[in-house]
Amino acid sequence: MIAKKKKDLAFFLSLPYRIEIYPAAEGGFVAAISELPGCLSQGETQEEALNMIQEAKEAWIETALEEGITIPEPVPKQDQFSGKFNLRIPLSLHRDLVKRAAKENVSLNMLATYLLSMNMGHRAKMK
Repeated sequence: MIAKKKKDLAFFLSLPYRIEIYPAAEGGFVAAISELPGCLSQGETQEEALNMIQEAKEAWIETALEEGITIPEPVPKQDQFSGKFNLRIPLSLHRDLVKRAAKENVSLNMLATYLLSMNMGHRAKMK
């Protein structure tokens, strides 16, 4: 039987959380970990903000463990996504999408990609 790894402070600190650093409106830089809501820090330089977020991450995780709050694990890296997913939709919607794709002279896949991209705020072009 394989022992399940205990999810303690050391476990969560070892996970590869994605850190975002951006300029602060009032000067300096903000560092944030989006998977840990409210976990952010500031510094005069990017390096200082990066160092400060490590302290903030540890405090955030310690508090969550003490309070029994669920700690999210990192979101998989972009390259771990295949770009494919299956979607079940009502037959009437499928029919309408097929008709629109034919009218636009594009594949159903291209139309769905276009419509999803536009809804998500991305700029997609139909061929």
